[in-house]
Amino acid sequence: MTRMSIITDVNRCVGCLACSVACKAVNNVPIGNFWNKVVRVGPNPIEGGSGQYPDVYMYFVTVGCQHCENPECVKVCPTEASHIAEDGTIQIDKAKCIGCQFCVMACPYGVRYLNEEERVVEKCTLCEQKLQQGELPQCVSQCGGNARWIGDLDQGLDSFVGSYDPLGEQRKMVDFLEDFSEEDIYHLPDVGNKPSFAYILRRHKWEGGDN
Repeated sequence: MTRMSIITDVNRCVGCLACSVACKAVNNVPIGNFWNKVVRVGPNPIEGGSGQYPDVYMYFVTVGCQHCENPECVKVCPTEASHIAEDGTIQIDKAKCIGCQFCVMACPYGVRYLNEEERVVEKCTLCEQKLQQGELPQCVSQCGGNARWIGDLDQGLDSFVGSYDPLGEQRKMVDFLEDFSEEDIYHLPDVGNKPSFAYILRRHKWEGGDN
């Protein structure tokens, strides 16, 4: 089985919004909608500090479709337009979508929307068109901080890769990132949907939901 996912190193993310902008451009996302939002957490006081600069910290969490293992959106879709693809991602068959928005209401993360012009629901596809050609999702390839990595959860962390270095070699997450432990890996809140995306955060308090 395959379960494609993105892991984001929150300590490396600088909140530049390149992933959001690149995503909108390559996927023609309508004005006012996003497939990938960047949420700022903080500034928060450092424990034992004054609570004033420089004793504060801040980080950014990217929020999009989590391509869940047990997706609520798929359960409520009356036409099976929302479905789990062979690579484990959650996709929408626009030919079957009737725009009822049951999936929009069921999504725990509020990352689906109705395309008013086409009258179908849209969300992050993990750049399915690129994955099928062996390319990286746009948000991964355009991440200047090398914070976003894509791989197959069933193949383990060794499978996660990112953009290419100046010599044309593809970076491997386990070789490139600062050391992290299992305790540094977090997910957005799980309401039984089992989100597949993960976030690495070291030395700071995770405020994105479930630990």
